[in-house]
Amino acid sequence: MQNYQDTKLFVNGEWRDAIAKETIPVSDPATEEVIGQVAHARSADLDLALEAAEKGFQVWRSISPFDRSKLMRKAADLLRERADKIAVLMTREQGKPLAQSKMEVVGAADTIDWFAEESRRTYGQIIPARSSSIQQMAIKMPVGPVAAFTPWNFPINQIVRKLSAALSAGCSIIVKAPEETPASPAELIRAFADAGIPAGVINLVYGIPAEISEYLIPHRIIRKISFTGSTPVGKHLAALCGKHMKRATMELGGHAPVIICNDADLEKAIEVTSLAKFRNAGQVCVAPTRFLLQDEIADKFIDGFVKAARTIKVGNGLEEGITMGPLANARRITTMEEMIQEAIVAGAELKTGGKRIGNKGHFFEPTVLADVPTSAEIMNDEPFGPVAIVNRFSHFDDAIAEANRLPLGLASYAFTSSVQTAHALSKNVEAGMLTINHNGLAIPEVPFGGIKDSGYGTEGGSEAVQAYLDTRFVSQMN
Repeated sequence: MQNYQDTKLFVNGEWRDAIAKETIPVSDPATEEVIGQVAHARSADLDLALEAAEKGFQVWRSISPFDRSKLMRKAADLLRERADKIAVLMTREQGKPLAQSKMEVVGAADTIDWFAEESRRTYGQIIPARSSSIQQMAIKMPVGPVAAFTPWNFPINQIVRKLSAALSAGCSIIVKAPEETPASPAELIRAFADAGIPAGVINLVYGIPAEISEYLIPHRIIRKISFTGSTPVGKHLAALCGKHMKRATMELGGHAPVIICNDADLEKAIEVTSLAKFRNAGQVCVAPTRFLLQDEIADKFIDGFVKAARTIKVGNGLEEGITMGPLANARRITTMEEMIQEAIVAGAELKTGGKRIGNKGHFFEPTVLADVPTSAEIMNDEPFGPVAIVNRFSHFDDAIAEANRLPLGLASYAFTSSVQTAHALSKNVEAGMLTINHNGLAIPEVPFGGIKDSGYGTEGGSEAVQAYLDTRFVSQMN
C-alpha cells in the first residue's frame, strides 16, 4: 500500500507548510487511525493566497481561451494517468470503495475536458443598433478571483466543477478544500500545476471552515463565491455574500423523493435506486431518500429493495469485493442511530439494518424504513447516510404533494412507463433536477443545482461558466 503523506498548502505555485506550522490530523474512517497531517491555514496564509490570486488573475485572464483550454486538457490527461494512485489516497481518507474513488478521479478528468472546451465558447453578442453609425456589443469578461468551499463526501468531484468553470472563464481561484480529506484534492491541484498553469492562478488552503470563509468572502480581492454544503451554512454564507455584494453559487442540501408508479419497470427501478442510495454510504446530496411507492407495486418493490440492500458488502474500501465503505466519522453513526430510533418510536417499521457494524471503523448497515410518518425527523431532515425511507401513495397528486412538501429542491427521481405521467412529473416536481427511469445526474454537460432551500446556480453544463463571467455593454459611434 502506498504511503499516505502529509498534505501542504499550495500558494503562488509552491507547496508549503502553514506559516505557524500548525497541522490538523487526518484519520482513516475504516480504521479510525491517524494516517497523516494537513497544514492548517490562518489569516497570514490566506493573505498570501489572496495576493497570489490577485496577481494570478491578471496573468490568466490575458491568456487566450484557446491556450487556456490546452492547459486544462493537459491537466485532465495527467489526472487520468494518476487515477490509480489518487484513488488509493481518496479511499484511505474518505472510505469509499476503491472502484468508486477511481471513478470519481476519471470523472473529474471528463469534467475538466468539458469546461476546457467551453472556455472557447464564452461568446459575447452584437446587438443591432438603431443607427448605422453605432455598434453595440455585449462582451463577456471573467468576474475575478474566486473563493470555493467544498465538503468531504466527494473530495475531488466537488472541487473540480468549481475549479474548471472558474479557469475556463479566465478567473483565478482559492480553493478551501476539506481538511478531513485533503490528499486527493491536493493531487487534483498538482495535476494542474504540473500541466503548466501559471503560479497564483490556483491556490489551495485548509483550515477551520468558518474562519476561512468569513475572512475570504468579505475581502476586496474575492469577486465570486461557490459553496457546496448544508443549507444552514449556505444561508449564512449567502447572507455574508449579499452584505458584501459578492456573486455566489450555492449547492446545498437535499432530501430527494423517488416516485415509483404502478406501471414502472420494478426490476430496473430497484437496481438503479439501490445503487444510487447506498453509493458512498448514502453520503450524497442527491441520494434518493424518500421512496414514494404506488399501492399496487409497493410490497413487491419493498421486498426487492430490501433484498438488494442485504446483498451490499460493507467494509474497508481497499478490500476486494467491498461495495460500501464506512461513514465519515463517529458523529454520522450517532446521527443515524438517533434518527432511525426516533422514526421507529413514531411508528415506522424497520425492514433491515439500523445499527453500527462492529466496534472499529465507522461502518453502518444499509437500512430500510417503511411507513414512516411525516412527523418523523428523518422525513424532514436529510439523513445523509445509508437509510432509505419507503412509503406508499394512492394517487399521483398525493405523490406530488409529498415530493414538494419540504422546502428543499435539489434532486428527484421517478419511474413510469407512461409518457403522459413523465410529462406531468417534469412540470410538477419542484426540484432543480429530475431523472426519469434512470440515473442521469451529475455528468459534466448537464446542469447540476437546486432550487428553493437547496440553493441557486448550476455547476454543470454551459450555464455553469456564465456564473464566472460579467456581461459588459459597449456602445461605439463611428
